[in-house]
Amino acid sequence: MKCPKCGSADTFRRGGMRGGCKACRRTFNWMGEEAAQAVELARSGYAPEHDMTHTAAPGFAVKGTSTLYRDDGTVAQQWVKTTADAEMRLAAMVTACESLAADLPQLPPRRASGAWRTDLLTVYPIGDPHIGMYAWGDETGEDWDLGIAERVHCGAMAELVHAAPATEQAIVLNLGDLFHYDGLAAVTPRSGHNLDADGRYAKMIDVGIKILRQCIESALTKHKAVHVMSLPGNHDESSALFLSVALRHIYEREPRVTIEASPALFQYFRWGRVLLGAHHGHTAKADKLPGIMATDRAKDWGETLHRHWLTGHIHHESKKELAGCTVESFNTLAGKDAYATNGGWRSGRSMQAVIYHREHGEVARSKVHAAMFAEAA
Repeated sequence: MKCPKCGSADTFRRGGMRGGCKACRRTFNWMGEEAAQAVELARSGYAPEHDMTHTAAPGFAVKGTSTLYRDDGTVAQQWVKTTADAEMRLAAMVTACESLAADLPQLPPRRASGAWRTDLLTVYPIGDPHIGMYAWGDETGEDWDLGIAERVHCGAMAELVHAAPATEQAIVLNLGDLFHYDGLAAVTPRSGHNLDADGRYAKMIDVGIKILRQCIESALTKHKAVHVMSLPGNHDESSALFLSVALRHIYEREPRVTIEASPALFQYFRWGRVLLGAHHGHTAKADKLPGIMATDRAKDWGETLHRHWLTGHIHHESKKELAGCTVESFNTLAGKDAYATNGGWRSGRSMQAVIYHREHGEVARSKVHAAMFAEAA
């Protein structure tokens, strides 16, 4: 076989279907183009020399086949077992998100005016909004639906912005589970747990994007620059991807707004001698987070004095001082659904704004409660 890099015939076969070239000293796939194509076809279910002629549907891959042969060697029956092709489905989803978002309206740049504190950073953590969740007051104690969610979250953000200092930089931090469910079926993505949902999936998406846009717009009335971080949660693993894509397109022409593009479950922001980490809280417990931060951001860890993790997921307020950093979880503004009510879970319903100084870390915070906006117009 000739080397695909330099064309030399002075090649040799190595282990693992790899080849090597003595001339250019490079390695390559020994199978060759035809063999590689045959492997891909077999992966889709087509290998006639092995009696595989039933291809899998787009988005799926053949996991295996079971063939029953007659005495004369002909096929009597065959079972084709397929599984979702994760890579193909993810690529298709990202492409679809980009295509859909391309037609979204793009906001024109707006001139910033005023005087801002350049030594302070305002962070608005939004804990587990669960937009699309439904609660019947007679069963849970309080009603919750899409209309209430929009009123409460937009009202809370507006009040916190009004009370915040005019800092040059702000962060709107969606800590995950912005959406209550992740597809046309109202179930959790991993466990398939049935959820109480209000409205249709498309309506939930519309309201969720509207709420987050309103939070950004509120922040722009007080701060010169707004950085948006939107984390995947255990309820909206896929929806969080298209949410960030949509926001990037909407604010593409607005230099005052930056959208965190990374789909990572652990995200960071450096402010002087302050290092902030954000994580929904569903894949790593609090005691593991300091080590994750120190590994992921070793240089920043060494150069900062105030290190903080901001998390959600448990819906409870908590703050732990661990080795090298604090780990804090925030309340949700959302009401309890039937599952939480019947399971005995109870938590406060609030939202906060946290102020950090470049040199001295946290210096102030403010808080609002969901009840303040329950009956707001």
